[in-house]
Amino acid sequence: LLREAMLGFNVTDDMLMTYSIIILDEAHERTVQTDVLFGIVKTAQAFRKEKNMYPLKVILMSATMDVDHFSKYFNNSKVLYLEGRQYPVKMYEALKHQEDYAFSCLVTIFQIHKEAPPNHDILVFLTGQEEIELMAANIRSITKDPQCSSLPPLKVFTFYASMSTIKQLDVFRPTPLGARKVVLSTNVAETSVTISGIKYVIDSGMVKIRSHQSGTGFDILKVQRISQAQAWQRAGRAGRESNGICYRVYTKQEFEAMMKNPIPEIQRCNLTSVVLQLLAIKINALTFDFMDKPPKDLVIEAFHQLVELKAVDNVESPKLTELGYKLAQFPLDPRYSKIILSAKDFNCLEEILSIISVLSSENVFVTPMAKKEEANEMRKKFLSSSGDHISFLNIYRCFNNIKLKNQWCFENYLNPRNLEYSVEVRKQLADLCKKCGLEPTSCGQNLDVVRKCLLTGLFHNVAELQRDKQYITVNTRQIVHIHPSSALFGSYPPYVLFTELIQTGRCYMRNVSIIDPDWFEEIIPEYARLHPLSKFEE
Repeated sequence: LLREAMLGFNVTDDMLMTYSIIILDEAHERTVQTDVLFGIVKTAQAFRKEKNMYPLKVILMSATMDVDHFSKYFNNSKVLYLEGRQYPVKMYEALKHQEDYAFSCLVTIFQIHKEAPPNHDILVFLTGQEEIELMAANIRSITKDPQCSSLPPLKVFTFYASMSTIKQLDVFRPTPLGARKVVLSTNVAETSVTISGIKYVIDSGMVKIRSHQSGTGFDILKVQRISQAQAWQRAGRAGRESNGICYRVYTKQEFEAMMKNPIPEIQRCNLTSVVLQLLAIKINALTFDFMDKPPKDLVIEAFHQLVELKAVDNVESPKLTELGYKLAQFPLDPRYSKIILSAKDFNCLEEILSIISVLSSENVFVTPMAKKEEANEMRKKFLSSSGDHISFLNIYRCFNNIKLKNQWCFENYLNPRNLEYSVEVRKQLADLCKKCGLEPTSCGQNLDVVRKCLLTGLFHNVAELQRDKQYITVNTRQIVHIHPSSALFGSYPPYVLFTELIQTGRCYMRNVSIIDPDWFEEIIPEYARLHPLSKFEE
């Protein structure tokens, strides 16, 4: 709907004229796309009112949204409350601050397991895959202790976004009679899904959030406190089918110190794509009527990046260039769109489309904690000595050519759902390329040109090796490291490009490939003059 609205505005100046009523469900999720859509829909309403046309009616639906905030944004719209079936949930909070929230959750699980009747299942909210898998291993180990022999069987299930669909579906299967299920989940179980049998919720009060840092190019993955709205949403999962109990492993004072609502994604992410799409319909992101305005420095940073991509003419009064309008045709990060458009010069569009499609998906690898070595060993057959991007190409080609895809993915520790998504993305991108007049060329075995082509869009993301075996980014001079998941981890090529920077403890480059320093001056001479590479010496 967002893409249709923006295309309609750009071509005919009459956004969404084929609709009289628009329903926007799960409005509380506040993704970047939904926030832009709210603004576009509101603009369409004002457009019709100004032209004395029939009104565009908008219905927003959510179980948890900040009603007053939404109502005020949409011109003090009326609010209608519908009572759902929600059973009472008894709340327990920690009496004092817990230094180790994960350990507190573990202790609470076994306290419940000792005292609660069988088939009274438990849902535990944690922050990420590694934390969840570690706790799952600890629970399974503890249940083998002779002291647990008199207790009901405890079935442990994990639930997070990068799991395969088949594994996720296991969570929803009924618990065998006389047993207990404990589900260890990220915030994916906060809304939209109901897991049957849950009587107890254990809330760690923590969540892992990605935030973009302007000026550095970093995306920081940080574990932090949830909001009060998220805390109530988590507690509510215990009362979906019957009376329930929620244990919060944080104090009442810590709850009261939480933010009322989570920070919307639009205020903490890289805005380059949003700024480009808005400029395509002649709207400046600095003046756009967002429900919550993004920080000005993030918008200005996006303008600067678009200028360097030659998509925008200047920062002060930005307008799209001819290239900018072409980039805006693709529903992608503009850097990826630039790479696709550049592929015609390198005769490698087929390869680039496959790589960009995988990059546009979630992680294609599945790495169970208990089978980490086996998974890494199976992965080696796909890995390229030149880096991750060609490795992704190898995986995509194999997946696309295999018939029994789910079985093949299971055997090779790959995520079939995310790879299927990559296939669908590639089809969409291929259609857009056809409309843009791009011929489907292939470079065959000459895969060096693929990495050259990647540099046309990822030239900001180049790092060079220092004598101390650390890398420094060429543009911001930040110390960075190759991520342990990379095919290049443990090797130290002099010059690399990467897709993104993630700061957890260290700052890591993800999706890394080797580049030749001569390519830098050959492909992006203007940028290379401003940010020259150092001469590497062994």
